[in-house]
Amino acid sequence: MKSSATIEALSEETRRFPPPPELASGANARPGIYEEAERDYEAFWASWARKLEWSKPFTKTLEWNEPFAKWFGDGELNASVNALDRHVRAGQGARVAYYYEGEPGDRRSISYAQLLAEVCRFGNALRKLGIKKGDRVAIYMPMIPELPIAMLACARIGAAHSVIFGGFSPDSIVDRVNDSQCVALVTADQGWRRGKKVLLKNNCDAAMKATPSVRTCIVARRVGDPVQMQAGRDVWWHDIVADSPIQCEPDPMNAEDLLYLLYTSGTTAKPKGIQHTTGGYLTGVTMTHKLVFDLKEDDVYWCAADIGWVTGHSYIVYGPLCNGATSIIYEGTPDFPDKDRLWEIVERYKVSILYTAPTAIRTFMKWGAQYPAKHDLSSLRLLGSVGEPINPEAWMWYREHIGRGRCPVVDTWWQTETGAIMIAPLPGITTTLPGSATLPLPGIAADVVNEQGESVPPGGGGYAVLTRPWPSMLRGIWGDEERYRQTYWSKFAHKYLAGDGCRRDAEGNYWFMGRIDDVMNVSGHRISTTEVESALIEHPKVAEAAVCGKLDGMTGQAIYAFVSLRGAESGTPGLADELRAHVGEKLGKFTQPKFVTFTQELPKTRSGKIMRRLLRDIAEGRTLGDTTTLADSTVVKELQERAASESARDEA
Repeated sequence: MKSSATIEALSEETRRFPPPPELASGANARPGIYEEAERDYEAFWASWARKLEWSKPFTKTLEWNEPFAKWFGDGELNASVNALDRHVRAGQGARVAYYYEGEPGDRRSISYAQLLAEVCRFGNALRKLGIKKGDRVAIYMPMIPELPIAMLACARIGAAHSVIFGGFSPDSIVDRVNDSQCVALVTADQGWRRGKKVLLKNNCDAAMKATPSVRTCIVARRVGDPVQMQAGRDVWWHDIVADSPIQCEPDPMNAEDLLYLLYTSGTTAKPKGIQHTTGGYLTGVTMTHKLVFDLKEDDVYWCAADIGWVTGHSYIVYGPLCNGATSIIYEGTPDFPDKDRLWEIVERYKVSILYTAPTAIRTFMKWGAQYPAKHDLSSLRLLGSVGEPINPEAWMWYREHIGRGRCPVVDTWWQTETGAIMIAPLPGITTTLPGSATLPLPGIAADVVNEQGESVPPGGGGYAVLTRPWPSMLRGIWGDEERYRQTYWSKFAHKYLAGDGCRRDAEGNYWFMGRIDDVMNVSGHRISTTEVESALIEHPKVAEAAVCGKLDGMTGQAIYAFVSLRGAESGTPGLADELRAHVGEKLGKFTQPKFVTFTQELPKTRSGKIMRRLLRDIAEGRTLGDTTTLADSTVVKELQERAASESARDEA
């Protein structure tokens, strides 16, 4: 009989962690919230939207013309007013909005009143430079306070911002600026990374040779080294805000006016400009930030991501500020000057909520528990995970060594396109399971379907889909309506295709299995790379693993594993065989990697994501694609040489 599953679900997790009673008793999310949301999901979302400040209240909640949504479409509001002004007017001006720590150790505390004044100064300066409502402004900056200030100033005057991650190359800047015809580029002279200077303005200079729409480049002074300034185009941030007033009249924005563009990679070479509008997006990030992290008045919240990604937009800038939270911005890397920098920051600021990526957690595991053990982490009360599926062993390590066994772990699933968290535990209600994002949030409708778009029975794997509109959803791809339809809405009728593989257990919990294109087809078995990676990491000698498929004449694809070991362990043919047997025992013999290459480091972007596309190129012996976003490009050259010799040996 043909299986209705699209991806085989091979592993099973039985550990369960109910909500701690002391958290459950005072949690923001109360029992009954799921039922309330399902009774009338539009009314549920409208109730959260009304917690925002509207200059013109909305009377319409949802207008759905598939695949295009309008949420609160006749209302008007301003994102910067919701993030700042209303808190200051409510007497919270002295409250710390951001504790900032630069990589060299410089520190600042910025109150809501100070942040509002800086946003107004910069907003007025932008207007004076001729930037107006409807324009697009590119921002290419390090993790310094001027980055959220620039974003909020754009929002204040009605210009859409397009933040470009500070690790991207000049070519990436060109692509993004030209696609949306940005009229200005905001950058810094340089930034700090592992004690070295990142040449941001130099990259912008190279890019601006091919960006005719850019009239102005605004440069913040971060490091202080001389940079080239082109007369008539380049201006210093400190010069243009020097005499700028600290009041700036906000532009009223329709709920459906564009707040920002954020580019994400696609299956083609051209990145996709994901469009997020104002009212629905703010509603989504405010609700999810408040409930998923159980945010309280006295929390110190740290999302240890980069603002250049959607995680930073939603959970460093707009969500926390709209909720009046106190957050942390850190410029540098977790291992500078030593591998305990993050834990030093948690201890210094008494961080109570920490939100970071599975890749970072696995890196901390590899470095060893002695680094967090040196610090007082007792202020932590809740831990979050974001960016990719977290394997159970990393989840447990995070809980035990960072949360010291006390803190709930909320594993969150969402995307640039969804704008806000879609599937995650509510920490006062949900029983958590290592490796599972658990359940769709109140107001969100999801499913797991097979190739025919039919719901897969419990225990089966398939495609993750969302089955009705939600407020923070993308409003299309900039300048390419057809690509939006084809990418997200064409495979299954009336369903948004997330592009992720997933299984759902008997209790309805969702277990994400990585991108659909990360599924390997081995002798007719469709195997998730995530499950094989997770099995490898359960071996006590393995710190990290990344898996991909390699073309194979016998089985269609063979499994290729790149493995990084803990501590002083070294890779040997005997250990490779031991790992194959370990995976086979966990998941079945057909999942054993045919090829195993040991490496000290896996190729990662500066944000910490493993670049599996490059690993596939290495496994297949192909010419490598773009490596400009890698944290260390020497890693791939060493891997190519090692993989070539080990593949030859394993083939033999």
